[in-house]
Amino acid sequence: MRKTNFPLPVKAVMIDLDGTLLDTAQDLALAVNLTLIELGRPTLHEKRIANFIGKGVYHLMRCALTEVDGGQPDEALFERSMAMFMDCYDRTNGEHTAPYPGVVEGLDALRAAGFPLACVTNKIGRFTFSLLERQRLTRYFDIVLAGDTLPKKKPDPLPLTHTAEKFGVTPCDLLLIGDSLNDVEAARAAGCPVFCVDYGYNEGNDVRAFDVDAIVSSLFEASKLITRSNTKS
Repeated sequence: MRKTNFPLPVKAVMIDLDGTLLDTAQDLALAVNLTLIELGRPTLHEKRIANFIGKGVYHLMRCALTEVDGGQPDEALFERSMAMFMDCYDRTNGEHTAPYPGVVEGLDALRAAGFPLACVTNKIGRFTFSLLERQRLTRYFDIVLAGDTLPKKKPDPLPLTHTAEKFGVTPCDLLLIGDSLNDVEAARAAGCPVFCVDYGYNEGNDVRAFDVDAIVSSLFEASKLITRSNTKS
């Protein structure tokens, strides 16, 4: 973890979705296991599936198939499994999902402080926008970038530099709050400061080993570590 002086001056904030804002693991695991059952495969424990979350649903399903079959699926099987998964997740998306403790309070605090907010996720738009709406979080965000909004997604820096451009700020004035190495790598490549929450999925990694500016236990705690920068971009 970097030595950072707090409160950290920034002009806008980006927040990851799965594992940072919302606990989506149960719904994703249910959709994966329903797909595996349809394919005649054994199911996986939710905690194991949670380790595959963070790089989008295609990565998630490919990892699950590799786990149960002991090797990479051929493309015909993978395409069939994804069609099944999409239908299953349409049914389960949001059923058991809920914001993590401190999320709503943190969003309220960030909004009250005047920060422009963006949700930047690798979840595809088909599921992102409906989930945010269902959880009544859409109103907080000026920008929502899903995993298929742009040609590249995290850990590529493009979603972050795109957000900085849309907000009219430099990347160094744009904070990313996430839960995984994916978020950290994207932030460092873009030149953005980054906080990680100490919950979430992390693909089995320990966030304390990440090159972050802070580790926080809630979005509300994160809101207390930043202040609005008054310098010009």
